[in-house]
Amino acid sequence: MRERYKPVYSGLSFSTVKEVRGPLLFVEAKGVSFGELVEVVSHTGEERLGQVIEVAENIAVIQVFEGTSDLEVEKTRVRFTGEPVKLGVSMDLLGRVFDGRGRVIDGYPDPIYVDEWDIHGAPINPYSRAHPSEFIQTGVSVIDGMNPLVRGQKLPIFSGSGLPHMLLVSQIVRQAKVRGEEEASIVVFGAMGITADEARWFKEDFEKMGVMDRTVMFVNLAEDPAIERLLTPRLALTAAEYFAFEQDMHTLVILSDMTNYCEALREISAAREEIPGRRGYPGYMYTDLASIYERAGRIRGGKGSVTQIPVLTMPEDDITHPIPDLTGYITEGQLIMDRDLYRRGIYPPINPLPSLSRLMDAGIGPGKTRRDHKQLSDQLYYCYAEGVAIREAAMISGEAGLTERDKLYYRFADEFERRFINQDPYEDRDIEETLDIGWELLEPFPEVELARIDPSLIREYHPRYRRRMG
Repeated sequence: MRERYKPVYSGLSFSTVKEVRGPLLFVEAKGVSFGELVEVVSHTGEERLGQVIEVAENIAVIQVFEGTSDLEVEKTRVRFTGEPVKLGVSMDLLGRVFDGRGRVIDGYPDPIYVDEWDIHGAPINPYSRAHPSEFIQTGVSVIDGMNPLVRGQKLPIFSGSGLPHMLLVSQIVRQAKVRGEEEASIVVFGAMGITADEARWFKEDFEKMGVMDRTVMFVNLAEDPAIERLLTPRLALTAAEYFAFEQDMHTLVILSDMTNYCEALREISAAREEIPGRRGYPGYMYTDLASIYERAGRIRGGKGSVTQIPVLTMPEDDITHPIPDLTGYITEGQLIMDRDLYRRGIYPPINPLPSLSRLMDAGIGPGKTRRDHKQLSDQLYYCYAEGVAIREAAMISGEAGLTERDKLYYRFADEFERRFINQDPYEDRDIEETLDIGWELLEPFPEVELARIDPSLIREYHPRYRRRMG
């Protein structure tokens, strides 16, 4: 096995740099391929790695992962390797920590690799895709009950600066499981632009939870070159695909923070002097994000799967910002963290009203969760939406004018947030407990108000009838 990133060169070519612009080199070269790995050699003999991101006539544009500082145009040379950027893969990746370029940073020797995989992956044939249908129990009621995660799904978390998305991610990693299966998922964590303290907290938390031996971490720190952030999610997904499609294992991929990834994409676009799109982001950002998100899924006939939970912080909590906007189009729903819930001490502060899981119907019901799940969820959604609207109206006109029905929904909204959404970060609720809490919250309503639930389900699961039976 060759040492990773040190391929045997064939047809080695040396080219002279024509221009240095930001993190990019413009090099005169022929016979160069898009995505090709290159070695940049400075006048001091220092070697840096780069990748060809554009080829036009006799000019190749190279993004340098370590940056271009101190590179002199006349004295800098470039070696083209003829190979794409690859990741060494094997089961030895488990329990290890790598940087945003795939180099070991945990202080232990390099793993022994059995193969090298192109980090850009191979698209899954749409005909070969299996439709996700297996419910993943996260132990978090507002997710499991209202917007559940399904194996093979891509379900992002839309958060904001200062909100506890990292704590939620840690809880999901610790608790996520498929009912009836003892084997836990492999966790692949790709971090982009996080602080050293955050990276240390995650590693220590994974070790404390006892999941580090089934976890692989790729960490690009805030002080690392921004250009490496374009590699990090692709390295993480390549490792996940190896476990899923080569080893028939189920993998859960956490990608945080995709906003930092998109900022790096905008930086590269500006250096290339491309015509900017919305808010300065490149017009191809949708396609680029799709090349990451669409690597989630299952293959028909295969046992393994790749489930994605990308995390992104919405600038100024703006859900119409290009990053969450485009992500919502590509992915199969979103979990939206709400700052008002957070200020009122609700954890996790996920607002179920704007949140969505497009694969919910495929992952719940008899044999998966419980046959009352869908209708109960619909009724809880309606009652909470009604209660929030009444509460907002009462803030303007006062509570004196509320009818008895209004007060019922008003109290329900408060109780729903306090008992259903809110839970301890280390509280692991199974789906039966989550659904039972939902029924308890609906008990004060007369049955005529529970119009979204079939009467037979009310007689089977409503606390009033269950007490009579038991």
